[in-house]
Amino acid sequence: MVHVVIVGAYGSAGAAVANSLAEEPDVELTLIDDGDPGGGLCILRGCMPSKEVLSAGAHRFQARHDERLLGDPHEVDLDRTIERKDDHTLGWAEHRRESIHEIAERSDVEFVHDTARFVDDHTVVAGGREITGDYVVIATGSAVNIPDLPGIDDVPHQTSADLLDATELPDSAVVMGLGYIGLEMVPYLSEVGGTDVTVVEHDERPIDEADPEFGDTVLDLYREAFDVTIPTECYEKRVEPTDDGGVRLYLEGADGDDEVVEADELYLFTGRRPCLGRLGLKNSALEPGPDWVLDTMQARDDDRVFVVGDANGKEPILHVAKEQGFTAAENILRRERGEPLEAYENVTHHVIFSGLGVYPYARVGMTEREARDAGYDVAVAKRRASDDGVFEAKDTPEGVAKLVVDRESATVLGWQGLHYHADVMAKTMQVVVEMELDVREVPDRAYHPTTPEIIDGLLRDATDELAA
Repeated sequence: MVHVVIVGAYGSAGAAVANSLAEEPDVELTLIDDGDPGGGLCILRGCMPSKEVLSAGAHRFQARHDERLLGDPHEVDLDRTIERKDDHTLGWAEHRRESIHEIAERSDVEFVHDTARFVDDHTVVAGGREITGDYVVIATGSAVNIPDLPGIDDVPHQTSADLLDATELPDSAVVMGLGYIGLEMVPYLSEVGGTDVTVVEHDERPIDEADPEFGDTVLDLYREAFDVTIPTECYEKRVEPTDDGGVRLYLEGADGDDEVVEADELYLFTGRRPCLGRLGLKNSALEPGPDWVLDTMQARDDDRVFVVGDANGKEPILHVAKEQGFTAAENILRRERGEPLEAYENVTHHVIFSGLGVYPYARVGMTEREARDAGYDVAVAKRRASDDGVFEAKDTPEGVAKLVVDRESATVLGWQGLHYHADVMAKTMQVVVEMELDVREVPDRAYHPTTPEIIDGLLRDATDELAA
């Protein structure tokens, strides 16, 4: 029997490994997690609860911007919103726990509800005893990244987890971080709380991974539709408390000019870092850092340790975590059979629920910049949402979409959309990109009038560009 110890079994990555190996007749599993209640970051403090609260803000935003509606828009009842969010997320988390406990009912599987700590390369202490595995899988997720900023320890600050539980919101806020988390949470503060928000953007525009027009569209949307102040190309120098219990943040711009922002609350949407601190890795051969986990999901320093999900710091996204878990499980079996291991590879498939999810950003495959850098001769099609009347009819006219095609083969290399329903269209475009379809052969006949007509327009425009 091969004994596999999975540390972090409640999370998406750990659960994927457990489910993949549970049916293997020659594998013994020890599943360890200290979650209380447990259920994984996405379910309890990430993807799912954020969509719950964003939906409340989205309803208000759309009502407020629809000139056909009379009267003041409804206020969001935060008590009811958070109560419903908690009810749903706790239910989902319970389902996840039950699925792990069900696996542990097998005779060759054990669940230990405790924190695991390494005592040597393949032995951990949990549940008051030592547990040694032939393989150890680390799937401990991630924790909030607190920036190393002078004065940060002297001021109270809130994170996205705090905001997701908040039943009262401040009159004013200064925000550090306009990445995935900030792009979701900043409009929520502004729309639901009526909060006067200033958010610091280090670069010229947000969404580094996107082509420039998408970041520019977000800037315009947040400034105009949500009344958010966004200084760009500036950095935080230090932070300090104010005499009235607020916060004062000092900024330095690219031109050297200083700016001071005062607010009632400081929010840190500054990303996440691998959660490894309690594992006792100093007692193992592992040395976390750049490239410390290979594409096979093996640790660079120990080929019998696999690190999956947010814990490896590669791409902290749920579906990636699950796929990495599947890869790790398969590679454990391959290694036991003496077969070559497979590297985890994926086509980029990202969605950011920007603009309260009314104007999400979605991306599948390559951007134009990436395709050109990779040496492709590309044809590019771009459309504004307002080019298709259905978006005007649905009172969601903002946004842009883009298709990138290889001129030589006519293969669709990538798609990006920042507009109403872009998140839904991402699945269709995943099929197109991952199956390497010829743009000329993809049907361009969405039902009229529906929002996927913007995809039809991109397909026709790209085909015309190829023929030009």
